Amino acid sequence: MEQPIVTALLAYGMSGKVFHAPFLEAHPGFSLYAVLERNQKKAQHDYSTIKSYSTLEEVLQDAQIELVVINTPNNTHYELALQALSAHKHILIEKPATSTAEEFEHVLELAARVGRKVFVYQNRRWSSDIMATKAVIESGKLGKIIEMHLRFDRYRPVIGPKTFKETPIPSSGIAYDLGAHLIDQAIAIFGTPLHYHGFKKTYRPNSLVDDFATIHLEFPQNINVFITLSHLVADPQAGIVVHGTQGSFIKPFCDVQEEQLVHGMKPTALDYGHEKPHKEGKLTYYNKQNEKNSVIVPSFRGHFMGLFDELYGSIRFQKPFSVDNQDIITQIKILESL
Repeated sequence: MEQPIVTALLAYGMSGKVFHAPFLEAHPGFSLYAVLERNQKKAQHDYSTIKSYSTLEEVLQDAQIELVVINTPNNTHYELALQALSAHKHILIEKPATSTAEEFEHVLELAARVGRKVFVYQNRRWSSDIMATKAVIESGKLGKIIEMHLRFDRYRPVIGPKTFKETPIPSSGIAYDLGAHLIDQAIAIFGTPLHYHGFKKTYRPNSLVDDFATIHLEFPQNINVFITLSHLVADPQAGIVVHGTQGSFIKPFCDVQEEQLVHGMKPTALDYGHEKPHKEGKLTYYNKQNEKNSVIVPSFRGHFMGLFDELYGSIRFQKPFSVDNQDIITQIKILESL
């Protein structure tokens, strides 16, 4: 293997601790080298050899660092991306990449000028449930796809402690937070939507940001995708429902990777990524003899590490990265339109 990519995190909150550090530490193509911790120094408790810097300038001036992970509050992504690129670092930006499509276009323009790459962390393309759904769609058993419903249901009636998500600043609220995931999943399966419309609302007492949103995406071949996001669903519905001319597929939204990582499981563990029992999808379809069939479809193993595999291949060997940056521009335009 080529020399590992020397990497720095710009934060060590939940995102850094759960979604980035375990994978960068486990993947032989990366060296988890440094972290920016302005106040509490927690990373060294988990990774004894990691360097903890107190200022962004220290991180960007370290010539050994090749890749900077921008996993800070959403409204800071744009400025930090420009600073990291100006220091000639590749960047991996947490979703949503920026608050506006214009900002992200500026980021890409600077990256082209300095000869560095921009990647967006859309890890839920590698969730067990959506990978199983994509395989069912590609099998052809559903016939021509008519509609797909993607839901992200939570019951969180109390205002959360993360101020950047609950304060009316750029890219706050449920649409930018969770909608970025589901829009990306739809684009990953069906391509670029031809039309889109939707709205977002606020229902929780004293909430200053949207806690409900719905989006309708129209794709080529008259495919419709309906996205619903809510913080006020006491009984979460099926997260994925697909209907076609020959069949239907219904799947709980149940990828376990986040839960496992929060509880300290390593991505290299034998049980990592395997869904809990009785969470399989149900495929109902009519065959060529017009006979109705109903089968249980087990999920793939969740594999967030797949994103880091592609990240390594793109930086070291110029291989493609699944999350196309033009798709990210489309995603942000959809979020801006709500």
